[in-house]
This record gives sequence, C-alpha cells and structure tokens, in this order.
Amino acid sequence: MKNSSKFESEFNEVYVSGLASSPWQHLDQTSARVKGVNHTTNIICNPLYTVYSTTLRKDRLSILGVLQNNPELEFILSPLTYKLLEMLNVPQKWSHQIKGLPQEIPLKGDEFNSLLNQNLGEVGSQDRTRIFEAAAIAFYAQQSQIPVIKTLVTDDAPQFKLLTDDLSLCWVHEARHYKKLSPFVTCHQKKLDKFLDDFWDYYRELLAYKNSPSGLEKLMLKSKFWEIFGSPSGYEQLDERKKLTLDLLRKSDRIVKQIEIQLITNELRKSEKFRADRVQTFVWCHSRNL
Repeated sequence: MKNSSKFESEFNEVYVSGLASSPWQHLDQTSARVKGVNHTTNIICNPLYTVYSTTLRKDRLSILGVLQNNPELEFILSPLTYKLLEMLNVPQKWSHQIKGLPQEIPLKGDEFNSLLNQNLGEVGSQDRTRIFEAAAIAFYAQQSQIPVIKTLVTDDAPQFKLLTDDLSLCWVHEARHYKKLSPFVTCHQKKLDKFLDDFWDYYRELLAYKNSPSGLEKLMLKSKFWEIFGSPSGYEQLDERKKLTLDLLRKSDRIVKQIEIQLITNELRKSEKFRADRVQTFVWCHSRNL
C-alpha cells in the first residue's frame, strides 16, 4: 500500500488515545487467514474506538505485543517477574538461578534469550516460555511508552490471564456455558429453564441498577447473586456449572468491583460482527494480586 505510513501514524494515535480513554479495555480473538496461513485477529476496544491487530499466534507473548503496539518485546527481571513465576508454577530453582542475572534492566528479546541460554541451559521448554512471559509482563507493567491497561474484559482463556492487574469476565460468555447443557429428563429441563430465567432477570435488574445505583440495591443484588448461583437445584450438571462460576468469583472476595465497568456495552461482539445489535454485558473481576 502506498503512503502506508500515514495510516500507521493514524492507527497509533487512535490506539494510544483509546487506551488512555479508560482503565478497562475489551479484548477478544478470532481466527483469520493471511495468504492461506492461519493467524489470529486480536480486537481491542471500548465504546469509543476499536482496533484490530493480526498475529501469527494467540499466546501471551503475541498478546503483549498487541497491547504495546510493538511485536518486538522487551523483558525485565523485577519483583513482579518473580511473583509471576510463582503464580505460573515455575520451579523455584529456576527463579533462584535468574536472580544472578542483571535485575531491573530492560532487555531486548535476543539479549534475554542469550542470557537464558548461558545460565539456564537445562530449563525445559515450558518453563522457559513461562520465564519469557513473566519477564515480558513485568516489562509491560512498568513501561511508559503506551498506556498500561488496568482491567482487561475478556473470556477466561488461559492466554489472557496475568497480563493485567485485573481480568473481568463477561456475563454473555458465562451464559454460553449454561446454554450448552442438554437435559433429557423433564424435571431437569424445567430446572434449567428456571435458572436461565433467573439468570437474565437478574441481568435486567443489574441494568436498572446501572441507571439508578444505591448502596442498598448493591447489597440486595449481591445477596440475590449468591441465591441464584449458590443454591442447589437438584440437576447435577447445572449445579456443577454453577459451582464453576462461583469458583471464579472465589478467587476474589467480591462479586463486582469498579462500578464503571459493571455494566458495559459489549462493543467487542459488535466489532466482530457476532451480533447485529448491541449486546450489553455484566462483568465481574478477579485480581492478579490475589
């Protein structure tokens, strides 16, 4: 494309402004084909903008490149790196060994790779990848070239976890798990139907709360949430699915946080053209720090 630099400049300006416009951003991935080869298109947006970025892979390192608008990642060994290594279940012996390497110094990819080759020659491929991920996330969190996303709104795919302080999960995504249930017994069908009615009735109450929030209503909504998801139905598969939902929430000791993103317009679904209308979502958060 001729004069592509003009488009690149505009893309960069839109992206940086979009990231700076809100502490939360949507992120989702969808498959794409580039010259006959499978790729992944990453969609980042909020109600003010939408940016598309296509990568060969869909892993954490690729996403970090997208978040920084730069595929050439940098890495740093810092206290956050070691905290992430522990959360990624990397054996402590590797953490102890890399503490002998330069600390708090940003490194290019080839420099970091060379250091690991020289000092961690026996580390397995999976642990090596986790070390790269932890050091790349730590660099992203402390850099100032592009706004750092505080809360990422997405699904619970593993590659999205730990990238930001908070990960917010979408009500629509969670509903899909329940819609996949296919009970054969009539009483179970009725129990599932009732649950889904309660599920979406509760969602509509959240919409009303958004328009007229109050402390009392917030407490009532929290109580009702536990009533819907914490009460056994007698339909085993449904109760197992509800438990999985609750397990996500127990990673945080609150149902929701940050009122400004409790109910948001899911522009991501619109951007991907998954739906013709605008779908609103309720999100809950669990924190990387817990």
